Amino acid sequence: MPRPESFAGDLPAGLVTPLRERVEDFIRYLATERGLSEKYQFNTRLYLEELLTWGEQRHALRDPGDVTHALITEWLAARKADGLSAGSIKLLIIAAKIFCRFLQARGFVARDVAESLALPRVDRHLPETLNEDQARQLLEAQPAGDDPYATRNRAILELLYASGLRVSELCTARLENLDLERGFIRVTGKGNKTRIVPVGAKACAALDRWLRVGRPAFVRKRTGADLFLSHKGGGRLTSHRVGVIVREAAKAAGLETALYPHLLRHSFATHLLANGADLRVIQEMLGHADISTTEIYTHVDQTRLKGVHKRFHPRA
Repeated sequence: MPRPESFAGDLPAGLVTPLRERVEDFIRYLATERGLSEKYQFNTRLYLEELLTWGEQRHALRDPGDVTHALITEWLAARKADGLSAGSIKLLIIAAKIFCRFLQARGFVARDVAESLALPRVDRHLPETLNEDQARQLLEAQPAGDDPYATRNRAILELLYASGLRVSELCTARLENLDLERGFIRVTGKGNKTRIVPVGAKACAALDRWLRVGRPAFVRKRTGADLFLSHKGGGRLTSHRVGVIVREAAKAAGLETALYPHLLRHSFATHLLANGADLRVIQEMLGHADISTTEIYTHVDQTRLKGVHKRFHPRA
């Protein structure tokens, strides 16, 4: 989605309208009261700034009360005419809805003008996954030995696949939240929600080796309690760096799949379902607030079953 033409921070002080001030209040609310991620805050600000810039240029939008259902509908129609996808339109509507709900709750407007906005139907694409042989190939191809980088990278791959963590959850994982003896890790996911996830035996072994052999080589005076460390000053690993580690590991293993961390999360869920795990249990381990998000994996599994049927049934 293109960047709005102007942000509140780019405007002279005299042009910061009451409505733009309410956007700032709202973003602070998302950060402090809702505990939502910086990425979520940034994207929501981006969508609202686009609405404000559009409204200022066409309707002299200035105050919270100037935001009407008709104005939002006109803006969405204009973005759709620009060729914006249904998925992107949905994100704009969600941003408008939660902002208008905030305005009403805080008494800035009398009613929520976005409440009746309908979300567009978005085709759900089946997530990419590795099959079980590919996952085994990836993990077994990782170098053994005591090299600190090798022990770290193997532990990262094993944990991503064994526990289905989001890359942000892996990067923020802390030593005190890992229980290797019982095989669990406590992570903080979307909406600042904490959950406990099982860690498999092979992942526990890889993590134990990293903690005993690899991690001490990365520790510096100011190193914190992050589970995984970068080589630069012993700081926390970034999501970008984890993505590079995963891609390089796939290449070294001879996999042609364009591998990324979230694909290992998809594979974790799909392989659990294929081997008989209950969907509600998978939902809990993935940290999905809504079971409908987890249900996408039932479609992946049906696709796999269809392929097996077609391959082996004599009249398929």
